[in-house]
Amino acid sequence: MKAARKTFSLLLFIVLGALFGSIIGEILAGYIPSLKVLSSAYSIGTRTPFIIDLRVIALTFGMTINLNIMSIIGVIVSIILYRKY
Repeated sequence: MKAARKTFSLLLFIVLGALFGSIIGEILAGYIPSLKVLSSAYSIGTRTPFIIDLRVIALTFGMTINLNIMSIIGVIVSIILYRKY
């Protein structure tokens, strides 16, 4: 039970770090034009969703991850903070 809780906490830290890093990157790029590179995102994933139609139920699968430099830095900082505390 403790291992599952630790894994969930780590994943939560990583997602929050990426989110906050991305938000900070957008804010910095808005105020300082020379930092525009911080907000340029790179998409990884599917462009169109994968659809399975079974006549009774239709399943749609798709995922896209938008990475920028600040979200990666946020993930690194969140992992460091997780390990420290």
